[in-house]
Amino acid sequence: MSEASDYAFMAQALRLARHGLYTAEPNPRVGCVLVREGRVVGEGWHRRAGGPHAERIALAQAGQAAHGATAYVTLEPCCHHGKTPPCTDALLTAGVARVVAAMVDPNPLVAGQGLAQLRAAGVAVESGVMEAQAGDLNPGFVKRMATGLPFVRCKLAASLDGRTAMASGESRWITGEAARRDVQRLRARSSAILTGVGTVLADNPSLNVRLDPAEIPGLGPGEAPRQPLRVVVDSGLRTPAGARLLSLPGRTLIACAVRDPQTAAPLEAAGAQIRVCPDGKGRVDLEALLRHLAAAEVNEILVEAGPTLAGALLGAGLVDELILYLAPHLMGDAGRGLFHLPGIRSMAERIALTLTDVRAVGSDWRLTARPG
Repeated sequence: MSEASDYAFMAQALRLARHGLYTAEPNPRVGCVLVREGRVVGEGWHRRAGGPHAERIALAQAGQAAHGATAYVTLEPCCHHGKTPPCTDALLTAGVARVVAAMVDPNPLVAGQGLAQLRAAGVAVESGVMEAQAGDLNPGFVKRMATGLPFVRCKLAASLDGRTAMASGESRWITGEAARRDVQRLRARSSAILTGVGTVLADNPSLNVRLDPAEIPGLGPGEAPRQPLRVVVDSGLRTPAGARLLSLPGRTLIACAVRDPQTAAPLEAAGAQIRVCPDGKGRVDLEALLRHLAAAEVNEILVEAGPTLAGALLGAGLVDELILYLAPHLMGDAGRGLFHLPGIRSMAERIALTLTDVRAVGSDWRLTARPG
């Protein structure tokens, strides 16, 4: 098969993988296309953890036509027993002649062993076709496997003069309806939403996904959207037991510096999980919290917080991506800023950002950037 054909079929597999963007967590989003004599004979994508992997769905669709076919897979086929049997066994049993993987699976349980197993059995194996695109589809899974940390995406909304709220704290609404719907989609793809107690006290947010199921690819009839874990950074356990986010479906974790049983009891009675992550200075150790979340299979975190927590995460080098919605209005000098970064005093200490995407969302602009 030609190089152009390999790229075309891998692009199709990547499009399939995107169907699992909102449902596959904590597993990676994976797509597979089976091609025999230039014709697609089977395709599939991984919909939900515990369900069949993309390769097995494509093989079931192809049936006998899988014998001698080429499998285009966006992630190296697994070779270990997890919630489902190894996909390498299924590919070998079906008689697939060639496997093209976009990227090697960073999971230490696989990490090249799946491709090696196929190669040892006489299957022609290639990898690296559209590798960057495959990695971009699973930033959290890749980072968690490589570093033990989740991918942290910080969302902010500001006026053109960089204000996130009036001096009084009033902030509804800075952006328009289209931008707010876009944020709902960010929430829906995230494993967890992280905020600070200041935001909870000031805004009493819900931090839930409020999309119609029909708007979320991958959901079946009657299925409700998956609600991300809600995480509150609250050093002194000031979160009210009656906070709205504790009354909604889904789980809430409150990270504190010291666990006071008397204060914790009503929060736990309201359904919150309390996690103590002290930094030795009376605050929450943010990196320790993120490592705890990664150990709980949290891949992608969406930060929706005020300037203090957003600045602390950015200043500690824990933010992987910034998404800034800019609204076409001015809020004045007294308005609140985007980040609290008191350590920056000179131009040499600036935090450099690389813009990766700029686009209009309704009447607002969405800027995507990565630190560094």
